[in-house]
Amino acid sequence: MVGPTHSQVLIVGGGPAGAALAQILVSRGARVTLVERQTDFGREFRGEGMAPGGIHMLQQMGLSDAVANLPQKHPQRLAVYRDRRLAFEIELRPDLFGEGGPPFILSQPHLLEMLIEKASRHENFHFVRGGLVRHLVRENGRVTGVRATTHDGEQRLTADLVVGADGRASVVRSQGDFSVRAIGAPMDVVWCKLPWPACYGDSIPVRVYLGGGHLLIALPAPDDLLQVAWVILKGTFGDLRSHGVGEWVAQMADHVSPDLAEHFRSRTGEISKPFLLDVRTDRVRGWAKPGVLLLGDAAHTMSPVGAQGINVALRDAVVAANHLVPVLRENPTPEALDAAAAQVETERAP
Repeated sequence: MVGPTHSQVLIVGGGPAGAALAQILVSRGARVTLVERQTDFGREFRGEGMAPGGIHMLQQMGLSDAVANLPQKHPQRLAVYRDRRLAFEIELRPDLFGEGGPPFILSQPHLLEMLIEKASRHENFHFVRGGLVRHLVRENGRVTGVRATTHDGEQRLTADLVVGADGRASVVRSQGDFSVRAIGAPMDVVWCKLPWPACYGDSIPVRVYLGGGHLLIALPAPDDLLQVAWVILKGTFGDLRSHGVGEWVAQMADHVSPDLAEHFRSRTGEISKPFLLDVRTDRVRGWAKPGVLLLGDAAHTMSPVGAQGINVALRDAVVAANHLVPVLRENPTPEALDAAAAQVETERAP
């Protein structure tokens, strides 16, 4: 069914920044269209680590109870190994953390579906699922909407403000001719999942392995599997893949403690969802232009270091809403809306 073609805010990208911003804006009365190119959120996500800053944002949005019902894992300890030997281990106690509490692992697909479901309770929200934005629409030098391929065919969707929250491959960023400063990264990350190790017993740890020029992180996944992130030198995955999964696992096993090494070797045939993350870091100079604003990875592509991507995206969304909502309530002029959008980068850039 074709929905409204004009809205106050049109958001491209239903990731954490886009979905959170949509939910906040519609709950404050703004008319919002959200366009997401995927038909569902069941694809594999890499960034599911919730840090105190991101948790606090969800609390500020009034979503604590809803988040508590989503699939998640709460690690009890952080163990750091050097050259396969335990260097130190700490208990992840609540008193070690400020607002938000201890970090945990949250299913991002379930989080996004929850945000969309809550936004969809409002009549002023229109969600285009499976919509592929191809071009920005301009009038008199101002972005006024997008052209998108949807299940209903080609559509021209217009808005007072277009928000590009469509990630590191942002169409809005590329179509908007934004100036990007590439920072670069010397690494890529191989992600995969394995069955949960019996050697852990009742413990739910996060393990970090350093040494021999390698970094490997093993952490619990919300689906009860073990998520492994193996940092490799950029450009070496092709050679690694050519030797087959067995050699790949053997190399990982050579850099972890004996108990986990044995688990890797015995469960080689059960590796699932391998994925290479091409690590990139960059930053847009000037997140806002007339009629358009960038948020999240579209504005500042994050490396996986520190697992901050989802948390930074949520903070971007909350700050954007804080600046946009008061203006949207006043039937703003384009100049007033652009000024509010520009303030988002001013606050977030530091």
